[in-house]
Amino acid sequence: MDHSEVAYTTADGNDYPAHEATYQGFIKMTTWGTAAVIAVVVLMAIFLT
Repeated sequence: MDHSEVAYTTADGNDYPAHEATYQGFIKMTTWGTAAVIAVVVLMAIFLT
């Protein structure tokens, strides 16, 4: 078996643009989710103390 080629660049049916779009969506949702949690914690600190 030849291990010199990288499998993800030669695999049939590999949809790299869809992978990139999914990853960018994940990063965007993680960023917004983190901002939302920080906002909730700040609002709790202001209104619950």
